[in-house]
Amino acid sequence: MKKILLTFLIAFGYSNVKAQEEIVKSPFTFSGYVDIYYSYDLAKPENHNRPGFFYNYNKSNEVNLNLGLVKVNYTTATIRGNFALMAGTYPEYNMAAEQALLKNVYEANVGVKISQKHNLWIDAGIMPSHIGFESAIGKDCLTLTRSILAENSPYYEAGVKLSYTSESGKWYLAGMYLNGWQRIQKEEGNQTPAFGTQITYKPSDKVVLNWSTYMGNEQPDLDKKWRYFNDFYGQFKLNEKTNITAGFDIGFEQIAKNSTQYNTWLAPILILQYKPTAKFQLAARGEYYSDKNAVIVATSTANGFKTYGFSTNFDYLISNTVIFRIEARNLSSKDAIFTKNNIPTDTNTFVTTSLAISF
Repeated sequence: MKKILLTFLIAFGYSNVKAQEEIVKSPFTFSGYVDIYYSYDLAKPENHNRPGFFYNYNKSNEVNLNLGLVKVNYTTATIRGNFALMAGTYPEYNMAAEQALLKNVYEANVGVKISQKHNLWIDAGIMPSHIGFESAIGKDCLTLTRSILAENSPYYEAGVKLSYTSESGKWYLAGMYLNGWQRIQKEEGNQTPAFGTQITYKPSDKVVLNWSTYMGNEQPDLDKKWRYFNDFYGQFKLNEKTNITAGFDIGFEQIAKNSTQYNTWLAPILILQYKPTAKFQLAARGEYYSDKNAVIVATSTANGFKTYGFSTNFDYLISNTVIFRIEARNLSSKDAIFTKNNIPTDTNTFVTTSLAISF
């Protein structure tokens, strides 16, 4: 169809090549992603389920689909929209609280540019979360499995977003009105609005600095407890082969309605990636997650969830669209929150492999 239209334009004397290309350029783009994995947990869980605070790659000793995704994007100078459907163990577990027809929706949003002079947009719908540097799409992350802080903060959000990108591209500012903490469907009895903000600064093509926030109530209004959350991270490209990501999350939630006391959780993380060749990538991750009062991760133990983690990662880029990854990861907790052979233990070790294609 494009060739026919180009021939028509040339026949009528429309010889500007660049203008021709702009005229026939479709506003639609189509893409897809398939991520197949095998994870082996040395604890050998009988139900094949890894610990409940993991939502990606969480099935043990079986070959499975973490995420299969098909997406259509529509973009013009003043309108944009995205619609993507998904399947796999990631949506099965991460979307468990949503309505049946929405559990397979990865993204569904529309945006309108509201200024002729500035890059100012309003977007509404189901969108990727404004929190964190990791997503459910593994190829975009430095490590194969997701960090504990990523697994226990929003991957997606539903609401309205007002965003601005500076002319230089160095600043990105956004404010959101949201349905809640990773919610499409609001909690029954909850009429409280939730809000988010994001500030991203890119002083150069080698540095990204980000601060994202969230404020809302995750309970019915009769038991309203305000939650305040901050996500900080920096991404640094030291040279063509070395990348570092450092992050820190901290959250506060009221102990009870109208209380002036708060339960706190926090999570620092450091990831180092090294690319010895164009085909190979290595990564190491150190992390800690502390949630003594079980705001996010429930354990029913004296010290709550206080867990250190370390992982090493090897990637082989088979082609521009296919990547093979393998990762070894160990978790160590203050309390015996894991099990091995049905006996409580304070450590958990597992190895995960993945073969993913994007198109």
